[in-house]
Amino acid sequence: MLVPIDAELDRGLHELARSRHATVFMVVHAALAALLTRLGAGTDIPLGTVAVGRGDEALDELIGFFVNTLVLRVGTAGDPAFTELLDRVREADLTAYADQDVPFDQVVEALNPNRSPARHPLFQVALSWAESGVLTLDLPGARCLPSTAVAQGAKFDLDFAFERRGRDVELTITYASALFDEPTVTTMAERFIRVLRQIVAEPGTRLSDLEVLSPQERELILSGWNDTAAPRRTASVVEVFGERAAATPGAP
Repeated sequence: MLVPIDAELDRGLHELARSRHATVFMVVHAALAALLTRLGAGTDIPLGTVAVGRGDEALDELIGFFVNTLVLRVGTAGDPAFTELLDRVREADLTAYADQDVPFDQVVEALNPNRSPARHPLFQVALSWAESGVLTLDLPGARCLPSTAVAQGAKFDLDFAFERRGRDVELTITYASALFDEPTVTTMAERFIRVLRQIVAEPGTRLSDLEVLSPQERELILSGWNDTAAPRRTASVVEVFGERAAATPGAP
């Protein structure tokens, strides 16, 4: 599922990041953690992400796959203001990236969680932010063109991948179809963008005050589903019970 990020929201995310001495990735990380908490995921939110694994300059000229997986764990307890949550996320992310060279397999082996083929051992939701430039490859006597490979399956329950291509930013959400359907993920994407707009406009908003529902959803819950008005009766509970018993005497 592809969700475009408009230029105004993109600028707002960068301005918020600069004002809190954070990166844009940290801002969307905090926003996603806030959203998951509001949607019922609890207050202990571990997200998975990737590190390029090329921190050593000696690896700059080497060809190979050095990407490593990191777990970014942040707590959202205490109904913090978003700015406070962003500070927590910045500290958690910096701590995780300080240990980015530790192979993920060793982390899993050391923690030894209960394993299941139905889910990832340490996190079920992934998040990434990539800055993609123009890909060029010049080879003598060959004409090279970039090609995009489309994943045929989901690696995680939910995967939120932001990518900048030139001036445009897109959010791609990949999901496990055994757990989610397209309307559910579409609604989740709309709520994520709604949260992002709110924290850009009012960074000091507390998590409990973040509006995740659309006006239509709020109207449905408060008015549509709550339209339970019924004529008042003057009969007592005993009389109503007697009427019901007389009408269905054989029912338990």
